[in-house]
Amino acid sequence: MLAFLVSSIRLGMTFLFGSTGETITEKSGHLNLGIPGVMCVGASCGCFAEYLYLTAAKSNANYFLAVFIPVIATLFGGAVMGLIFSFLTVTLRANQNVTGLALTTFGVGVSDYMIAETGAIYSKGSRYFTTSLPFADDLGAIGEIFFSHGILIYLAIIIALVSAYVLNKTRIGLNLRAVGENPATADAAGINVSRYRYASTCIGCAIAGLGGLSFIMDYLNGNWEYCIDAIGWLTIALVIFTVWKPHLAIFGSIIFGALYIASSYITGVSFASKEIFKMLPYVVTVIVLIFTSIRDRKENQPPQALGLPYFREER
Repeated sequence: MLAFLVSSIRLGMTFLFGSTGETITEKSGHLNLGIPGVMCVGASCGCFAEYLYLTAAKSNANYFLAVFIPVIATLFGGAVMGLIFSFLTVTLRANQNVTGLALTTFGVGVSDYMIAETGAIYSKGSRYFTTSLPFADDLGAIGEIFFSHGILIYLAIIIALVSAYVLNKTRIGLNLRAVGENPATADAAGINVSRYRYASTCIGCAIAGLGGLSFIMDYLNGNWEYCIDAIGWLTIALVIFTVWKPHLAIFGSIIFGALYIASSYITGVSFASKEIFKMLPYVVTVIVLIFTSIRDRKENQPPQALGLPYFREER
């Protein structure tokens, strides 16, 4: 049970990065279905940067640089994907759904190419991301659950809490939510809608990219076993499950992680049954969506302008 809980937290933080980034993006009215591709590109950029650094440093690798360089590369790769999405949907007025799906296909292809060029195992770099706090072993089960994780696990929680504070307690968050609810009114109030949508999408994609890096370097210990896009789709479902609230996503992500890997800790389960178990997060999301729709509370609904383009000339 202890191992199950620890694994749920580690996998859950991958979902948390993605859902936090997508929540920030959707608060501006952008529906980015390209998050799975963004996570793939983020992971491949971070892993490739780690590969280049460790190759250059050889046996003299510095712990800080071995983590810092891949994280920066991941943020950059994710932000570039967000910039591409924003340019196509805001400047060129392309359909958000079609653009997001194209971005996913593009991201998966790019990651497959980059991984094929460098090899699929990054276990040497992974040890820098999975190093736990030094006093974790002295605290028994408490230390195992709360303090035995790598730096990306805690970074995911910090980013989610900061995002929740910015969205709900600051003027920037208020303006961003106004853009997502009614861009025409926000524009009339002097808020630059395009600027906010560009910024929120780029920042959201950069954060989501860290989810891909966390999945490979922390959860899989450097083994690129399969495509990350399946995890990416679950992060979009998590946004709905947590009703667009990043702080709730901290707990929701652990629940999703537990549901996703539950079959691996149950003996006698066939391969087909394991795939059925992996559907549970989607089923739970549908139930939450039905429940929130019936209650119809304003704070639990998506932004009114979500997925809708805004052209100032047509105001």
